[in-house]
Amino acid sequence: MDNKLVVKVNEHDNVAIAIRDLAAGEEVAPGVFAREPIPQAHKVTLVDIPKGGKVIRCGVVLGTVFEDSPAGTWINEDSLKLPIPPPLDQMQWGTNVGWNPPTPPVTTWEGYKSPDGFYAGTRNYLGIQTTVQCVTGVLNVAIEKIRREILPKYPNVDGVVPINHAYGCGVAINATDAYIPQRILRNIARHPNFGGEFMLVSLGCEKFTPQMFCEDRPEDNNPDNVIVLQECHGFEDQVNQICAMAKRKLAHLNQRHRETLPLSDLLLGVQCGGSDAFSGVASNPAIGYCVDLLVAGGGTAMFSEVTEVRDGVYLIAHRCKDEVTKKKLANEMRWYDNYLARGGADRSANPSPGNKKGGLSNIVEKAMGSIAKSGSSPVVEVLSPGERPTKHGLIYAATPASDMVCGPCQLASGIGAQLFTTGRGTPYGLAEIPILKICSRSEVKQMWPDLIDINAGPISSGKRSIQDVGTELFKLLIDVVSGRKQSLAEAHGLANDLCIFNPAPIT
Repeated sequence: MDNKLVVKVNEHDNVAIAIRDLAAGEEVAPGVFAREPIPQAHKVTLVDIPKGGKVIRCGVVLGTVFEDSPAGTWINEDSLKLPIPPPLDQMQWGTNVGWNPPTPPVTTWEGYKSPDGFYAGTRNYLGIQTTVQCVTGVLNVAIEKIRREILPKYPNVDGVVPINHAYGCGVAINATDAYIPQRILRNIARHPNFGGEFMLVSLGCEKFTPQMFCEDRPEDNNPDNVIVLQECHGFEDQVNQICAMAKRKLAHLNQRHRETLPLSDLLLGVQCGGSDAFSGVASNPAIGYCVDLLVAGGGTAMFSEVTEVRDGVYLIAHRCKDEVTKKKLANEMRWYDNYLARGGADRSANPSPGNKKGGLSNIVEKAMGSIAKSGSSPVVEVLSPGERPTKHGLIYAATPASDMVCGPCQLASGIGAQLFTTGRGTPYGLAEIPILKICSRSEVKQMWPDLIDINAGPISSGKRSIQDVGTELFKLLIDVVSGRKQSLAEAHGLANDLCIFNPAPIT
């Protein structure tokens, strides 16, 4: 194993990826010599592929080569013609719903029961919602005062989180797709980590009014929950009113306590960012096995990122438990195809320069690795962006692939934690939930030892198994959601801005 230079994923593959940088003339496989220097994680042909011939990795066609590519040729983003995306109308469903569930090492965790009977909370936060970006400056000053002067009096509360965003005004509030950002913001306000306490800061002249924000629960729109800054007497009064309301909410939240709960009360999100070719070999399959352990124990996990599953959507359809789920899957893909087309783009716009530098030649290859995060259990439900789930098991939540947009969409769906896999490295985090980082290469862990929670790199060299790393990750996940440990991003206080998906026009 120590002399292994390339990884071949599927027996039908005619390319493999380099475990390290390969020198020209180096024998990468029996009888196959690198014809040029090949960077780590990039593909090398194992057989002669003629011009127009198919390049196969992960058992699927990534594309066709523009030129003759003898064995030992470097295959990269300039080598391949992208195939057309799989059709949506004829997808079969239910052909791959049988699975052999693994046995999870534990079936309980310590969490906060949700007042509305939804999935449980993993943290105890006061979440302060906002109707519009205009209030952010005042709220942030108030938040600092709350953290400094008030929060220490409520030891059972983990923190105070402002839900700042760029929506609320200067937008076509009644446009066809405006319901998407509005649903996301409403559902974030109902997140289990906020314990049912609703607090909203409004400016007073915005389009996304408190009445509209509380459209699904109009009883919440009252002076006990809503502060309108234009009705306050200056800055000091604004801050004081926010602090006074926060104090009342904190007193309620301070009564919450953790209790032993079944895994069926845990909702997990999985996501990838800064991916490379090893992501689909190591870190993503390890997350997939962790997901299988959770689902086998009765828990729920959701995977997302439309453009990063689009080329493998038929594989997801095969795992859908019923035709209704498959049809919604197809409808979500079709909506996103049209959304991209309106902007003069398609799914080929997805891979980043870092993805390509990390050996991902196109979106087909990226999709095959991305889907590996979902494990092998049946898909029981498909969600639109920001919808809350109604079932337990494996869920596909249709979201953009952007890390900064996918995360808030999953947050709105109620995830209590997120597993985030990366091949290139990212300090991404969310203030509302703990996020665990899993890297695909040992070099990333060595470079960022205090940012990466789990190193899946040894899987590629055969030094550790997918099951071994996946089980380690599952155990760490249970410790983190139970409050016994923090993720490294959480310990450092790393939190990105909330980027709310808004496909509607901005005015």
